[in-house]
Amino acid sequence: MSSVLVFLEINTRVTPNEITRLSWEAMAAAHTLAAGLNLPVDLALVANPGNPIFSTIHGKAPRTVYAIDHTLLHAYTSDGYVAAYAQLIEKVKPAYVILPHTYQVRDFAPRLATRFNEVLISDVTGIDPTPAHGQPGATFVRQLLQGKLNATYRHPGNGTCFLSIQAGAFRADASEAGSTTIEPFLPTLEAAQIRVHPGEPFRAAAQTVDLGSASILVSVGRGIKEEANLPLVQELATALGAELAASRPICDSGWLPMERQVGSSGQTVAPKVYIAIGISGAIQHLVGMKGSQCIVAINKDENAPIFEVADYGIVGDLFDIVPALTAAVRSSKT
Repeated sequence: MSSVLVFLEINTRVTPNEITRLSWEAMAAAHTLAAGLNLPVDLALVANPGNPIFSTIHGKAPRTVYAIDHTLLHAYTSDGYVAAYAQLIEKVKPAYVILPHTYQVRDFAPRLATRFNEVLISDVTGIDPTPAHGQPGATFVRQLLQGKLNATYRHPGNGTCFLSIQAGAFRADASEAGSTTIEPFLPTLEAAQIRVHPGEPFRAAAQTVDLGSASILVSVGRGIKEEANLPLVQELATALGAELAASRPICDSGWLPMERQVGSSGQTVAPKVYIAIGISGAIQHLVGMKGSQCIVAINKDENAPIFEVADYGIVGDLFDIVPALTAAVRSSKT
């Protein structure tokens, strides 16, 4: 076994189709693991080799990109994906298989791992490729009890190790030059193998906000005191061209819709900039935003846990700081 194999996922609900953000994060995790173990990275996705989506692959160049192509894979089914992915794994014999932890992956990945008498180490938030405690191989971190505890896992035996990567846990790689070979892979599938009949693709409600696609988020917590004060934060978000987000207490109170909640029971995000205003930093909230590239915290409590993960912290009254920050942003654009 000689590689780390990443299965990418395509978002078919947009035109043109695109590779999902979580796939890029899974690829970044793969390169972290591969660099420590001196292994190459291979990618795979279900698409015709001539699909222009292959030209959008960026980040550290993989060794090979496998284009898995079959008419029975045009519509997603767990039966089809498990059979096709298993055949590619048998061909490539990777040491590790990495997938983004999406709803689709949760549907088929445990079955895929079971095909090889392995278990799926799901929702991984950290990877240490160096041996520890005299044991060979990498260690993997998962969170338990909504992020209150971290558990460390190690893959025993010599079989392929299957992992799924939590959204926001790894930052997608920046583009790098490199040569990549696109290799068609045509699995052997028969209609009788597909026991599941796909229905209409799931479509979120039109008003649903995808905070995960925003590059800047301004997030507000209970420090805002009352709903009438929300426009203060909205003005800053508008000035920055950002999306407005919130911690759970704000959404539970009905001040903002639940679709704007960030945290273990809301959306997991990893924007370029995350501005936390009046958010103390409960672990349930940190789980949802700790993968942000730059975290700015504004809180009057200098001992607030949010400052432990912040890149920049401002200790003070948000009712003084936010209007001044909004004015500064607006003046910089004139």
